[in-house]
Order: sequence, then C-alpha cells, then structure tokens
Amino acid sequence: MAKILLTGGAGYIGSHTYLALVEAGFEVVIFDNFSNAKPDVPSRLQDISGDAVHVIQGDVLNRDELAAVFDAHQIDGVVHFAAKKAVGESVEKPLEYIHTNVGGLLNLLSAMDGAGVRRIVFSSSATVYGDTDVQPIPEDHPRTYTSPYAYTKIAGEQILEQLNDDWAVGILRYFNPVGAHQSAMIGEDPSDIPNNLVPYIAKVATGDLEQLAVFGDDYDTPDGTGVRDYIHVEDLANGHVLSIKSLLETGSSHTVNLGTGEGSSVLDVVRAYGEACDQDLNYKIAPRRDGDVAVLTARPTKAKEELGFEATRSLADMCRSSWAWVSGQRRNSK
Repeated sequence: MAKILLTGGAGYIGSHTYLALVEAGFEVVIFDNFSNAKPDVPSRLQDISGDAVHVIQGDVLNRDELAAVFDAHQIDGVVHFAAKKAVGESVEKPLEYIHTNVGGLLNLLSAMDGAGVRRIVFSSSATVYGDTDVQPIPEDHPRTYTSPYAYTKIAGEQILEQLNDDWAVGILRYFNPVGAHQSAMIGEDPSDIPNNLVPYIAKVATGDLEQLAVFGDDYDTPDGTGVRDYIHVEDLANGHVLSIKSLLETGSSHTVNLGTGEGSSVLDVVRAYGEACDQDLNYKIAPRRDGDVAVLTARPTKAKEELGFEATRSLADMCRSSWAWVSGQRRNSK
C-alpha cells in the first residue's frame, strides 16, 4: 500500500481528495497548518471513512517540520495543496503569496529530494492561462498571469519543469471546483464573505447575505452573464487519485486540465441552485469587474487520454450537494 503525503489536506479540495485516496486503497498522512481549515475536519473525515485519520499540524514554510515528516514516514508520493488561493487577496499581499506559495513549494521539494521521494502532484489553476479568447482552452496555450496568485502558480509549474528525469510530476490545472461530499459532512466552508460564486449563492440561500451581485449581463454569451467551467469537487478529487497513480506506476509526468469542458453562465448556476434549495434566489445586476472575461472553459480531452479522467457529475449534482452540506451545517448549528 503506497503512502501519500497530503499537504493542505484538511482544506476544501484536500479533504475530499483524502477520502478519494483512502477509498482507492492508499495510506494517507495529512500535513496542514489549519490556517484555512476547520479543526474538526479530521474527525469528520474519520466519521466518513470509518478509520483513524493521521494528521500532522505543520507548515510548509518550516523546513524542519517537513523534514521530520519524511524522517518519520516512508512516503511514496506527495499531493501538494498547501498554498494561499484568493486572487483578490494576492493583489493586496503579493509578497505573502509569493513567500507561501513559491517558498513553501521549494521547501517541500527540498525535503522530498532529501528523502528520495520524487513523485508529486501539484495543485495548479486555470488562472495560468490569463485572459484569452481561445475556448475551450488546451494545455499548450501560452501561460500568462493577471494576479500575483496566478504568478505563483506559473512559477510553481516552471520550478517543477526544471527537475531532472528522476522526478515524475503531475500538474493539474483546475477550473471551478464546487459542490460537497455525498455524505454532506464536508464541503466548502468560508468563514467570511466568499470569493467564489457558489459559496456566495449558498449564503444568499441561507439568508446570511441579502442578494447576489451578478457582475455584468452584457457579455457575448447566451444570457449575457459570464460563462465558466464548473467541476464537482468529488470529480476533481478523483483526478488527483488518477494522477498520483499514474506517477507511481509509470514514472512519467503530465500536465492536464481538470474540468468538464462545458460552460455554465452565472444565471444558469443561480437557477440550478434555486432548484436545489427550492427558492427564488435574490440577485442584482452590477457593472462588470475589471479582468473578468466572457467565457472560461477547459479542453479536458488530454486528462481523459492520459489518465482516464472524466467528470461525471452535472451542475445540478454540484448545487444539490452544496445545498445538502450548507443546510445541514445550518441545522446542526441551531
């Protein structure tokens, strides 16, 4: 049984990937500083999986803590999530984002190299494509950045591309992960006003926020609102399982998009979420935001060809699972 180190494994995508890896037969060690994860996530994961969860509280910026993990465990591969991820915040705190996202990756690679562990899946992003009219976007599209966050993802990819042939690297470029685990026991849980569309809609549905602002209704799209490629977080988690399996079995690197290849507009998502929660959700049209593009969708064929990856869950599935998680949390808090 291969043992996988999951940095940032208590976060939104990390926790779902933990469950997918365990279900696939891997032994998993979570390494997380809990700066962006709730402290009860490990107990929730234990309740869902039925097995004890091995968690080490540590920070990728601490080289000694990373080295200690590899000294204590026979790690076979790493899935690296631990990073800051808010585009807007990165504009306000560029040095903090570069320090954490780039510095943390370098510390991790150094610790891995010292332990002779040279298989890593890197959590990247569709932000590396910048603003482009090419849709759907293929992996060979030129990279560019429109924020410090995007810069750190490109820098991370470039660092990994410098490694020698002893290494096998999986670079996974996410589009828009949404939804929650089928158990409704873990999901996206922002503590303040969300940066992303679906968590914001969820807070409108629960009454925590009065209405959703739809930024622009005059794009060249079917209903005038921006179109994005949304992928269920459980499909995304499965992509990580397929990626690390491929690295361990073949020793060959890959760079792939993880998306559905289909776009949904903002109003499509509002309607689907309204059906999931059986409400008419309140929204208003607001001016376009600087930097937003009309359409952003993935060309996912390479992931299917190289990894056997295919997203199977619909937008309706994403919204239903999100609402089951959010409404369940609300009931439990009363």
